[in-house]
Amino acid sequence: MNPEKLKHDVKQYWNNTPCGTEFIGQQKFSPAYFAAIEEFRYRIEPEIFGFAQFTRFHDKKVLEVGIGAGTDFVQWVRAGAQSYGVDLTEQAVAHVTHRLQLLNLHAADVRVADAENLPYDDNMFDLVYSWGVIHHSPDTYKSLTELIRVTKPSGRIKVMIYNRNSLFAFYRYFQMALLKGKPFWSVKKVLHHHQESPGTKAFTFREVRKMLTRLPVKIVQLKAPVTQHDLLYYKARPFKWIAYALACLFGWNSVGWFMMIEVERV
Repeated sequence: MNPEKLKHDVKQYWNNTPCGTEFIGQQKFSPAYFAAIEEFRYRIEPEIFGFAQFTRFHDKKVLEVGIGAGTDFVQWVRAGAQSYGVDLTEQAVAHVTHRLQLLNLHAADVRVADAENLPYDDNMFDLVYSWGVIHHSPDTYKSLTELIRVTKPSGRIKVMIYNRNSLFAFYRYFQMALLKGKPFWSVKKVLHHHQESPGTKAFTFREVRKMLTRLPVKIVQLKAPVTQHDLLYYKARPFKWIAYALACLFGWNSVGWFMMIEVERV
């Protein structure tokens, strides 16, 4: 698919359903709506706190790329960071704007922007953070170079992207390929067509290390701990038991769906 057409389709998907809002029944933009989004996100993805370390960036200049419904972004603002946020979609910006107004909070900048072409100067931020975003970009590598470009020397980049060699990715292959009579489909093809927005990608550790060796960074951490998504929290107990056994067999820090990457700009 043409990259610009794919980017249009990705934008349309997330504009229709901002990340984290798909299971929320409360009135849009109400206090109960945002509270439900936050409760659900951190109940299902509690590893965000240990990875982001929001409170360590008080008074630091922080950019979040892919603000979605604004749940993590609000944590940066609450922590006293100089908070900048961008998203490909107008709906994400609307969510964050309403959320900040409700909480009487102020951010330095919130705008629509493309991760592949960030509207900021070189060497501007102490931290650039992006949780589950740039694997949706048609050019993930270019997005990564942009995140690094706008980070100050000795600054940090914290990114989560999907891990192709994960229990959840295998489950999606089992569900959307094997059970559909398409055993010759690859995991990459399944995720491209059947995981969230069109063109979703997932990467291996080897692919990520190869990308990073070409960039002016040094790796601080690179891991993929097993998450509730891998343990199929929404399925019946037999499925959960199987997932738990596989996690024990293959390694709790390597077969998780969320590949957590932290690098330092050099």
